[in-house]
Amino acid sequence: MDKQVDFDINKAYELVTGKLEAWIKTAVEMLPNFVLAILIVVAFVLIGKLLKKLFEKIFRRITDNKSLQSLLSSILYLGVVAIGTFIALSVLQLDGAVTSLLAGAGVIGLALGFAFQEIASNFIAGTMMSIRKPFKIDDLIETNDFFGIIQHIHLRTTELRTMQGQIVQIPNSMVFKNPIINYTQLGKRRIDISVGVTYGEDLPKAKKVAKEAIESLEGLTNDDVTIYYTDFGGSSINFVIRYWIPFTNKHFEYLAKQDEGVIGIKQAFDKNDVPIPFPIRTLDFGDVDFKSIFSTYSKQVSTTPGNSSSQSSDNSNGE
Repeated sequence: MDKQVDFDINKAYELVTGKLEAWIKTAVEMLPNFVLAILIVVAFVLIGKLLKKLFEKIFRRITDNKSLQSLLSSILYLGVVAIGTFIALSVLQLDGAVTSLLAGAGVIGLALGFAFQEIASNFIAGTMMSIRKPFKIDDLIETNDFFGIIQHIHLRTTELRTMQGQIVQIPNSMVFKNPIINYTQLGKRRIDISVGVTYGEDLPKAKKVAKEAIESLEGLTNDDVTIYYTDFGGSSINFVIRYWIPFTNKHFEYLAKQDEGVIGIKQAFDKNDVPIPFPIRTLDFGDVDFKSIFSTYSKQVSTTPGNSSSQSSDNSNGE
């Protein structure tokens, strides 16, 4: 019995030592490859850092979005390191592990793509807008039925402050897919004022008075003041006068210039006796003879039983 136990211990000892010797032998044989793999990873890490710094300078020229600059540089760095890691694993003859990692990364990427489809859409839209630059911070824009000043441009959303002081976060995919009106880009803004004059007014005179009133305002651009009659209204002939002011993203300044224009036109019309009509309705009854209508109506009233004149005559006859 003791001999059997000793035999099992010796057998196990020989098995363990044999495995250890095989591992040590393999490690010694693989040592040069292991050192080479480490050197490859270190080299690719250094290359990744150099490329990251280089492309950060390039990305600064492409976009002003610091978050996007940092993200793209980090993606480039991690990509270079990943390539170095895969090469190192191949040197260590771990091609199977490389294949498994790539397959696993593909499956995970596909799953994440479906799970975060909307986030990815906003991110891609934010990236494209950062490159194309349809607007920048402090620009006055209108998009998705919101009108206001750009506060921040994030990778997922665009932050806009409305004229009422509200902060609106709009998903970048909505901003990218829908029309954008940028009031800042042209450097000036146009004011349109609609006015009406009576049908009996001298139209060239009214046009001249209104134009001179606007041209006398201060703070306009060198663009011509234009005025055009547009339509025949219910009680007036209407025209639109247009003039330009230097751009300002302070909306109250725009409204102030519009206010000056309305006041200037009204004062000029009053001074030159050009009336602005109230709403009027003219009823045309054609060739109707109202005298005969009223005469017939009066006779019907006088002959109606129970009226006051008949009662009075009845009372007098009775007496």
